[in-house]
Amino acid sequence: MHNFKEMELQQKNIATLVLSDGTVFQGLAFGKIGTATGEICFNTGMTGYQEVFTDPSYYGQVLIMNNVHIGNYGTNAVDVESNSIKVKAIIGRNLEEKFSRFLGDKSLQQYLEEQQIVAINGLDTRALVEHVRVYGAMNCIISSEVNDVEQLKSMLLEVPSMDGLELASTVSTKESYTIGDENSKIRIAVLDFGVKQNILNCLVQRGAFVKVFNAKTNFETLKAFNPSGYFISNGPGDPAPMDYAIKTVQQILEADMPIFGICLGHQLLALANGIKTFKMHHGHRGLNHPVKNMVTGLSEITTQNHGFGIDANSVKLNSAIEITHINLNDDSIEGIRIKGKKAFSVQYHPEATPGPHDSRYLFDDFMAMMG
Repeated sequence: MHNFKEMELQQKNIATLVLSDGTVFQGLAFGKIGTATGEICFNTGMTGYQEVFTDPSYYGQVLIMNNVHIGNYGTNAVDVESNSIKVKAIIGRNLEEKFSRFLGDKSLQQYLEEQQIVAINGLDTRALVEHVRVYGAMNCIISSEVNDVEQLKSMLLEVPSMDGLELASTVSTKESYTIGDENSKIRIAVLDFGVKQNILNCLVQRGAFVKVFNAKTNFETLKAFNPSGYFISNGPGDPAPMDYAIKTVQQILEADMPIFGICLGHQLLALANGIKTFKMHHGHRGLNHPVKNMVTGLSEITTQNHGFGIDANSVKLNSAIEITHINLNDDSIEGIRIKGKKAFSVQYHPEATPGPHDSRYLFDDFMAMMG
C-alpha cells in the first residue's frame, strides 16, 4: 500500500484506490465524496485539463493526470469539449482548490462537486503511471466513503471490461442539430459517437454547414441532408461491436462520398474495410505524441486519446489501404486512406484542444476533397 503523509490523512477524508490486480493506493478525497469505477488510464499533457475532462472519448475511464498541479488555473464555461465532465473519476498528485487566472470562474473542487465527480488527491502519480505502463490498462475503483479494501475489491469485480464494451451510443447526441452557415455550399453530415466541440468548430471555421446526427442514424437519413461529405467522429469504448456504425460507413463508401474519420472514426473506417482492431496495452493519451506523415515525409506533434488501434498485419494484407501516418514512438498506424475513394482517417486528434495545431491541415484537406 502506498500511503500519503499520515498527518494529512488524519486531518482530511481518506480516499482509496484499488486496481483489479490488487494494488492499493491511499490518498485524500477531492471533488464529490463517493465511489467511482472504470478503466484506469493516464494523460501525459501538462495543460488543458478541463478540455480533457470533458472529452467524450474518456467516458468509462478513470484518469490519471501526469502534471504535478491540476486545477491551478481554475475552470470556466468556455474550455469544454462537451456539456459535462465525461471521465468517471480523476487521480492527481496535487489537485488544487486555489487558482490564479482572470478567466477562471470556479475552482476545480467546486467544478467537480457540481458535476458529481469523485477524485483522489496526493498520490504518487509517477509510481501509478509506471505501474499502468508495465502491467497495462485495467479496471479500478476509487472511494472516499468506503475504506475497506476487501469490500472495494468485491465491488470492483462487478465492473465490465472495456474490451468488447460499446459506449459510443451512450454519449451521442439524442437529437440532431445544426451549426454554421446554412447557406454554405459545403454541407457535412457528422456521425456523433462522442464528437468534441472543437472538431465541429474546425469544420465551421472553414465555412461548412454541419448537421450532427445520433450514432445510430441510418444512411438514408444522413443522405437526406444532401451532404457534400461525411465526418465520422471520435468516441469511447471498443469499436468492434459497433455493427450499426460499420454498416453505415460501408454504405457511405459504396455511395463514393468523401469521408473523414478521427480516432474511433478511424477505427470504424478500418473495420468497414475488413481491417481488425485491437485493445492496446495502455493506449496513447496526451498532447506530445510524434507522428510522421508518410506522404509528405514531415513530422507533427499530435494530441491523442485512444485505447484501441487498427491491426498492422490486417492493413498490410489489404491492397486497398494506404498507410498515411505512423507513430514515431511505437510505429503504430496513425492514419490511412482508401485507394480509389475520397476517404481518409487519422487515429489522433488534429483539432488539438488541448495541444499543438500541427495537424489542422487535415481539415483543409477534407474541405478540398469536398470541392
